[in-house]
Amino acid sequence: MPLSRLNTAHSGIASAGLLFGAMCWGTVWYPYRLLEQAGISGTVASIYTYSLSILLGLILFYRHRHAAWKQPLNFYMLGIAVGWTNLSYVLAIIDGQVMRVMLLFYLSPLWTLILAKFFLHEQINFQRYLVIFVSLSGAALMLWQPGDLPMPRNTAEWLGLSSGIGFAVSNVITRHSKQLSLSAKTMSVWLGVVMVSLLFVPFLSMPFAWPHQISLHDWGLIVIVTMMLMLATLLVQYGVTHLPATQATVLFMFELVVAAIASYCLTDEVMTMREWLGGMLVVSATLYAAITHSV
Repeated sequence: MPLSRLNTAHSGIASAGLLFGAMCWGTVWYPYRLLEQAGISGTVASIYTYSLSILLGLILFYRHRHAAWKQPLNFYMLGIAVGWTNLSYVLAIIDGQVMRVMLLFYLSPLWTLILAKFFLHEQINFQRYLVIFVSLSGAALMLWQPGDLPMPRNTAEWLGLSSGIGFAVSNVITRHSKQLSLSAKTMSVWLGVVMVSLLFVPFLSMPFAWPHQISLHDWGLIVIVTMMLMLATLLVQYGVTHLPATQATVLFMFELVVAAIASYCLTDEVMTMREWLGGMLVVSATLYAAITHSV
């Protein structure tokens, strides 16, 4: 096959992978909510779904087993950062308004710029200052309430905001982790979520749901979520590896479209015009950062 056709094929698969990943992340909140209604908290559900991912990953990446104990420190740092990112995101979308949580998460380019400035000593030019200004303006507009400061209004929104910060931290770590393979990054994500989730088990407000206490129906949901997360992780990693960062960012923001439709159809959540306008500014800042390679 000619090289041009091979590259086109890779790009097509990568694009489809990113769109599928966006669909997964835009809808995965719903089965997590169903599991919590069945008495399985988001933390416990994350332990089960990502533990199953690890077990299946051990089979999938079996040929890389000899390198399992030779990972650098960045492997574990990335795991902790992404572990918190994923867990806080899950907890936020279970209890919070889906679109507000997601838009708060999409402030991550703002935090990436700030962290890159202080830890990677990257210069902030006019384009980056513009991203910061537009992101903060969008967040302020979306969060503003008469008589109150424009701050997150509940625990779920604080978790959504912290998830975006965790994602920014993981971006900075990834820039120092070019030696990590796709399989190492993927396993780091899954291990990190389980480790961070286990740390929060003593603080659960709901009883821990042990395996024998979970119904067959709920186990089915856990398996479905596991497969969604596994495929999303692998396909997104493949997508960002084989596509320009700008194109990958634009495609993955399809998640917001999916989430908006899903939250409208599956819940009674409605965003105000002011929240939509603030969200549009946040999304615009993210797209501008991708187009101008500001982050």
